[in-house]
Amino acid sequence: MQTTITGVDLAKKEIQVCVCKHNKVLSNQAMTPTQFASWLASSKPMTIVFEACSTSNYWKQMALKYGHDARLISAKLVASVRQNQKTDKNDALAIAQAAQLIDVSFINGKSKEQQELQTLARLRELAVKHKVAIENQIKSLLLEFNIRISPRQGGLSGVVQAVLEDAENGFSMVFREALKTAWEQLMQRIDSVKKYDAYLETAANQHPVCKSLQALEGVGPLNAINLYIVLGCEEMGQFKKGRDASACIGLTPAQHSSGGKVKLGSVSKYVKNHTIRSYLVCGAMAVVNQTLRRIAKTKKDLWIQQMVARRGKRCTAVALANKTVRTAFAMITKGTEYKAELLAA
Repeated sequence: MQTTITGVDLAKKEIQVCVCKHNKVLSNQAMTPTQFASWLASSKPMTIVFEACSTSNYWKQMALKYGHDARLISAKLVASVRQNQKTDKNDALAIAQAAQLIDVSFINGKSKEQQELQTLARLRELAVKHKVAIENQIKSLLLEFNIRISPRQGGLSGVVQAVLEDAENGFSMVFREALKTAWEQLMQRIDSVKKYDAYLETAANQHPVCKSLQALEGVGPLNAINLYIVLGCEEMGQFKKGRDASACIGLTPAQHSSGGKVKLGSVSKYVKNHTIRSYLVCGAMAVVNQTLRRIAKTKKDLWIQQMVARRGKRCTAVALANKTVRTAFAMITKGTEYKAELLAA
């Protein structure tokens, strides 16, 4: 007997629910969030497919709680399946249709624990963006007066303090107060980043998987949390092998294969997880620089030094980040711990 498949198009105030069975639409109606929650609780178990969006993780968890088979599907795939104009009804129907495609790939949802960790990482990322924006703004505005930032003058802090304290530079009191306010805002953002770093470190050390991931080269609290969010816990894993996880982050060459000929290009610049990839590559580059300054003690140290001699630092950093993701995938799926292999004496 064919399972009932329900496509759900989520919105803030209205949720469109399309119920399909035996290739026929049984109903396609709009509900409020409260009505939809009651409908989930009273309906018989079925397959419910949500289009991935900001609230999809919550509703997936709610559907699983009531015994339904809940899944998330890509919005890009739904858009390619939708036949008519974009409306809530057509979107809900397209979600149900896309879910019935052969060998369709569903998106891995996040647990509440992963959502909390992701919130910490996103808040830190936002604080860093604000800090950099204010810092660049102050630098550019001072440059309008030909005041350049120099390490000899104590960097930005020294230059700002000099401008505020110099009574003979001709700046008005209003300008000085405004510059002081901007500087105080920058200091607040820097303090916020430090606080978020402390929160991330505490959360990573309290979580057993994130704590074990920090044993990998170039992986600190932030990278450990990001890897756990992307790879998921053991029972929620979406990848079949480590290479799939590495390709999702954007650390493998892009394929251009046709006619039975496999052609591998360069690593693509445009990926969905570009921020995580950037963090991983930065951590890997730090490891590469440190390894080149000392005698190789482990097999990975020796591999890094040989790789740098062949391909250079940048390629080695990307390759090391690729290895890191694959090793992290194996650690999470198999429940193992990482230990570097020492070179034979």
